[in-house]
Amino acid sequence: LPPRHVDSVVRMVEALESTEPELPVTELARALGGCSTPGCRAVLGEPPAIPPAPPALTPEQWQLLGHLLHPDPLAPERGAVLAPDGSTVALGPLLAGIEVGLKRARGWPGPATGPPLDPLYAVTISEALGTSFLLARGGHSHRATLGPAGCWDNVEDPQNYTLLGPPSPVPDAVANGAMDGVLLGAQVAQEPIPLANLLRGYYGTGNGTEKGRPPSSYRRRDFGVLTGPGKLEKEVVAMLRVLQELPPTQELLEDMGSEELVAIAGQAARDFTEVYVECPAIVPRCMWGARPYRGTPKALTLPLGSVFIHHTFVPSTPCRTFPACARAMRDMQRFHQDTRGWDDIGYSFVVGSDGYLYQGRGWHWVGAHTKGYNSRGYGVGYVGDFSATLPDPDAIALVRDGFLPCAVRTGRLHHNYTLRGHRQMGRTDCPGNSLFQEIETWHGFE
Repeated sequence: LPPRHVDSVVRMVEALESTEPELPVTELARALGGCSTPGCRAVLGEPPAIPPAPPALTPEQWQLLGHLLHPDPLAPERGAVLAPDGSTVALGPLLAGIEVGLKRARGWPGPATGPPLDPLYAVTISEALGTSFLLARGGHSHRATLGPAGCWDNVEDPQNYTLLGPPSPVPDAVANGAMDGVLLGAQVAQEPIPLANLLRGYYGTGNGTEKGRPPSSYRRRDFGVLTGPGKLEKEVVAMLRVLQELPPTQELLEDMGSEELVAIAGQAARDFTEVYVECPAIVPRCMWGARPYRGTPKALTLPLGSVFIHHTFVPSTPCRTFPACARAMRDMQRFHQDTRGWDDIGYSFVVGSDGYLYQGRGWHWVGAHTKGYNSRGYGVGYVGDFSATLPDPDAIALVRDGFLPCAVRTGRLHHNYTLRGHRQMGRTDCPGNSLFQEIETWHGFE
């Protein structure tokens, strides 16, 4: 089959839009199962019948589209594709959100459901989120409610996506697809454009993204700005009230009072916001192509009390795309293992200028970043040489305003942590004069 990549989806959409204009792609997606849940059907209606294979698509493309949109409640990640920024996106909530936006642009009054709700959130995130936290309550409390991330078998030709832990109804791919569905649905409601153009512009397929970040890499920030405090909780409450009235889900919510319903929605909204809006995305090792750790890693005792800021110096140029940052990670790991003789890449986390953190040793294992202090703190390295220049403002904020507060909230870092530059702990210029002067202004610097 064609690679499970956003590029493949854009090519299929382009072929359909140019030869089958009477068959809107978003309606075709619903026919294939992209909006099969009770809440989504209540909002957008029963799906149309599956049409014959369109002549615009090859048999392999038609088969891939069916795979991506046919629902599997036990494996929601199967409907996922790899985006150029290295993130993974579920196609169902993405296209459902865009369909709501297109309907709104044509003057659609909205669904005739009982309790009023915002259909854009209903078909993307609020049903999945509410259902996830409903299932986790009471006797089901062992269930995961959010996540996990996953990895592709091959980023050049992605075919199989494997989750890194027990699945929830909202794995990272569904969260990303839902946020993108909200953002793009809101965009086309204001300014309808062909779907292929919309996806190409947002994900940066084939438009010279080696030169800069695509809008998709800002999804967490943009979703947080658009959604605002309280909005997500309100929409999860509204969706749970709708589900109380629908036969397939009535039993799940029977005997649930208004207070309990509001409490579940509040917890769901808070947790989702913390994990997917306030905390930065971290690219797992298997996505950047890490070699195995040599030997047996030594566990950290959390929470830690310190963070040490580094620059890589080599590579000296900031990486601004997923392929470039993944290559930098592999180069550094090779140098640290083969030349330095370390067990693994030394840093706990590495900061790309593509909007993402990259997992080195990670949250739980002792690194090799700050001699004498490796077990006391996390080592966070910026890709580049920052002796005379600063990282991009986005890359500074990623650590200062995202990573550090997130590490405190999730119990991995003491709230009264100390922040230092590598040069304070040993004989080195790291993290460069410019970056060192910048971190002197950060909370916790000592």
